[in-house]
Amino acid sequence: MNDPQYLRAGTILAKFSQAGAKVAVVNRQGQAAHAAGPPGEDGICFSAEKANDTSAAKNGIDDALGFVGLPLPSVYSAHLSEFVFAAGVKLLETRRPDLIYLSTTDYVQHKDAPGTPGANAFYSMMDGYLKKLDQLGATVALTADHGMNAKTDAKGDPNVIYLQDVLDQWLGRDVARVILPITDPYVVHHGALGSFATAYLPAGAKIDEIVARLAALPGIEVVYDRAHGCRRFELPEDRMGDIIVVSERLTVLGTSRDATICPGSRCR
Repeated sequence: MNDPQYLRAGTILAKFSQAGAKVAVVNRQGQAAHAAGPPGEDGICFSAEKANDTSAAKNGIDDALGFVGLPLPSVYSAHLSEFVFAAGVKLLETRRPDLIYLSTTDYVQHKDAPGTPGANAFYSMMDGYLKKLDQLGATVALTADHGMNAKTDAKGDPNVIYLQDVLDQWLGRDVARVILPITDPYVVHHGALGSFATAYLPAGAKIDEIVARLAALPGIEVVYDRAHGCRRFELPEDRMGDIIVVSERLTVLGTSRDATICPGSRCR
């Protein structure tokens, strides 16, 4: 898993572990041990999705599924996040790590609008576990990796700009490459769409001209060349393409129409 979120978290957690702290990581999906680095001598690191496949040697804990005491959750459910929270409470009750990192899924936030029964039930569950962590003496810090807006038009249809198709039309087929960092295997709720994209352009392309043309498209908030975009968003230049594109609040970016999986009209 190459998501920058996990790479950054893994670096931070590794530093705590190297400094002698007992660290526990419960990730939402994938093999957390690979995403967040080795758990350290007394550390624990596993994912809710793979809680039925843990070992002391690989994850710092045998049978994480039995340890938590809940059924193995589906990736596409609120139960995955509940499993993560329940694991955090259980770890605090029994192992008392110095630092616990709990990473939940955003499945519910993509599927249920704020104020709906599904969203309310999810946050009620979440509040209950946060209360337990607080009562057990934890200092709780909450963060999120992005906000949420409906990326649909007045009819409720997805409001998408397919950047690869646009650049193919302007420059020729497949000579540019658009990358959406949000893209991951869990397309039921993400739809392989996002509001931030970077693109590699062919040699000799007039970057300033492409930046200006993209910026003029309805639904585009801002377009930068690599240097300006990396300064603006504090990004490493060696990880970004020639241009950086951000859509406005009610528009989402895709690569090509044929390559995009969009779950109904729920693209967000």
